[in-house]
Amino acid sequence: MPSRLSRFTDRLVTLAKRAVSGDPSPPVKKGDGGYADWVIVVIHGLREYLDLPYRRLLDVLHEMKGIVKKLDLEPSDLPDFTTVCVRKQQLPMAVWRTPLRLSADLHDTGDVQAIDATGFDRHSASRHYADRADYTFKSVKTTALVDCETSTVLDIHCSMKQPHDTHVGRQVLTRNLNQLQTITADKGYDWDDLREELREGDVRPVIKPREFYPLDLAHNARHDDDIYHRRSVVEAVFFALKQRYGDTLRARTWFGQFRELVLKATVRNVELAL
Repeated sequence: MPSRLSRFTDRLVTLAKRAVSGDPSPPVKKGDGGYADWVIVVIHGLREYLDLPYRRLLDVLHEMKGIVKKLDLEPSDLPDFTTVCVRKQQLPMAVWRTPLRLSADLHDTGDVQAIDATGFDRHSASRHYADRADYTFKSVKTTALVDCETSTVLDIHCSMKQPHDTHVGRQVLTRNLNQLQTITADKGYDWDDLREELREGDVRPVIKPREFYPLDLAHNARHDDDIYHRRSVVEAVFFALKQRYGDTLRARTWFGQFRELVLKATVRNVELAL
């Protein structure tokens, strides 16, 4: 029976090839062509899966001919670790988000989804870069939309600032309306406009209002507590992501950190599908 690593690589190669537009390019073109986008995505996925630095990862892959063969490459054809790092920054965000969406499709999702936010620590950047990028917070605010039946990450949003949960939630939920049936969230997402948009999209919002008046208490008493408390699944997913792939982001730039977080979610979805 193929190893878990072998099966993971097969799944990731399939998703990465589907993520690129048109037919997948050959893995490498000599001269100015360079390595295909899907090859770079798979190598980064393997780095998250194996939890190795770039230099160490390429050294290990040189000794793993069976895994490299799945990329239609020979060990001698593998890129230098600097190429892998640079291409991560060059590939547009859509190339990283598409495998996340496709990895969610590997699961038979349930009727209830949940949304919540947490923070991921990040390595300190140089003072010059921090000033130039207005790099003021020590953690990346990360919002995840999760299926409560399978713990699959459906979407993820990252911010180097600290936007209000309602505005981020609106952005994430409205672009995923076709995947939602019932959405549960804590009182940080209490916003009538958001509830109205969800209802217009045939999505049932289970979001308790903040309790300022007696009427708010009455509204909260009418909610289905069993569904409302399923939002704890998001917290469990955040814990699993940090426990399995680390709670500190290695990328130094903010856009590199966004890509890293999306990739962590994709790799976890693929692992769950195994």
